[in-house]
Amino acid sequence: MQTLGIIAFVVALLTSVMFHELGHFLTARKFGMRVSEFFVGFGRRIWSITRGETEYGIKAIPAGGYCRIEGMTPTDVMPKGEEDRAFIKATSGRKLIVLGAGSFAHFLLGFLLIFSIFFAVGYTTITPVISEIKAGSAAASSGFKAGDKIISINGAEVTQWSKDAAKINESKGAVMHFVVLRNGSKVAIDAAPLFNKDANRYMLGVVTALGTERDGFLKSTNESSKATWSLTKESVKSLIAIPSKVPQLFRQTFFHEKRDPNGLVGVVGAARASGQAVGSSKLNNDERLATFILLIASLNIFVGLFNLLPILPLDGGHMAVAIADEVRALYARIRRRARPAPIDVNVLTPVTGVVVILLGILTLLLVVADIINPVSLNL
Repeated sequence: MQTLGIIAFVVALLTSVMFHELGHFLTARKFGMRVSEFFVGFGRRIWSITRGETEYGIKAIPAGGYCRIEGMTPTDVMPKGEEDRAFIKATSGRKLIVLGAGSFAHFLLGFLLIFSIFFAVGYTTITPVISEIKAGSAAASSGFKAGDKIISINGAEVTQWSKDAAKINESKGAVMHFVVLRNGSKVAIDAAPLFNKDANRYMLGVVTALGTERDGFLKSTNESSKATWSLTKESVKSLIAIPSKVPQLFRQTFFHEKRDPNGLVGVVGAARASGQAVGSSKLNNDERLATFILLIASLNIFVGLFNLLPILPLDGGHMAVAIADEVRALYARIRRRARPAPIDVNVLTPVTGVVVILLGILTLLLVVADIINPVSLNL
């Protein structure tokens, strides 16, 4: 099962890459830019086919992908008669849309994956179905029975037991009116919760069963939006913490410190975590699938944010250049001068090279750490 989880992770990763590049492709084509290649993977061509002006295909190394938009720099040579279709000739607004479309695709995919958990797969939660009655409790003396499903409290329908159960403590011991479903019939029960000194709250004295719950379309959309926003905020915190966590990762890699589950994890570690989730004997089938989907959704949101960092060669770096071009143009208009030529990103190649080297070192360190001192999710 773990092997199946790892394979599923690789497939999901390649699918995410395809969605990222598809975002660039569709928006570039929408604005009339020339797109000559759309490939998944790097290295030697395994298969390709040309449709119109674009070559689509797969390359040997499944470690990413790319969409080649012609005319990204002023020095790129365009086919005769198509000079106006160069990326560099587009307005800054269109450039930003095309460059940001890759990250938008990650956010959209992350949201849809989370939505699938709430709407289709389901999530484990406590239910209003009673599995046990505590001896000497208010429930025991009031006539509750194991198997009863609490459907209303004080006339209000029970919709989410994890929240509705809070009304029991809020009663402060006052008599409450319950309606339960027992063997297909509704039964009314009045009970006054008793104060439990150990728990420091008023309790009915029932243990409710765990179950899988699925939400309707509107609630799933609302909950998915909240979860996506929450994961986005956590990803921002993780990005900010990267520099401070690199020394910790170094110690964990070479000095055998225990890996922090909340620390940095690379692709190998994420694949291993996916394998643990899918192969876990502690989770049921729905929980395995939901955990795997949540891992992939989290990865997409993090990658979407990371790609927006204003450093080359990331899309965010190119977006920063496009914004700088517009600022320069605004400054020129204020001074009643002609619009300056676009910034040539080739001039920034040394800076880009340094960033690539640093990212390469971090990636290599993560691979080594994930192999010799992997993170365990205890699933």
